[in-house]
Amino acid sequence: MADLIASVLIVVGGLFCLLGSLGLARLPDSFTRLHGPSKATTLGIGSVALASLVYFTAREDAPSLHELLIIVFVVITTPVSAQLVAKAALHRRLPQWRRDGTGD
Repeated sequence: MADLIASVLIVVGGLFCLLGSLGLARLPDSFTRLHGPSKATTLGIGSVALASLVYFTAREDAPSLHELLIIVFVVITTPVSAQLVAKAALHRRLPQWRRDGTGD
């Protein structure tokens, strides 16, 4: 049963990482590109780490807490790094996308 749960979590995590990567590649400017990796990829990495936690906890008959530390670290550091990239883009006055298709 743990193998099935871990497999589903890995597939879901892979799909979230794929969607985050597509968002990074397809969105028009640096500000909107931050949402793909910072939101979807965080869920993807968290899902894969959770799959690892489920798998190794079931195999070793003891709780595997290393993965929880990874999840907490990713959840804490991702918004901070996204904010720093956005501030750098504002500081460099990179053009922002508008609905009419023009930049600033």
